[in-house]
Amino acid sequence: MDTISISTEYITLGQFLKVADVIQSGGMAKWFLAEHEVYINNELDVRRGRKLRAGDVVEIPQIGKFLIK
Repeated sequence: MDTISISTEYITLGQFLKVADVIQSGGMAKWFLAEHEVYINNELDVRRGRKLRAGDVVEIPQIGKFLIK
């Protein structure tokens, strides 16, 4: 499991995808979420504005599992 550190209260799912190097630009988030399943704390979520906070676990099948810290 990879760890993604944030210095703010939260990060959006779209921002997370870019920080974790899953996508190259923020504009790709909508496309990526339409094509791939993303689980946050074991629940499917496709909202790119979803707020991720420290302790949340993001799992993207075929790509990896990430812990927000």
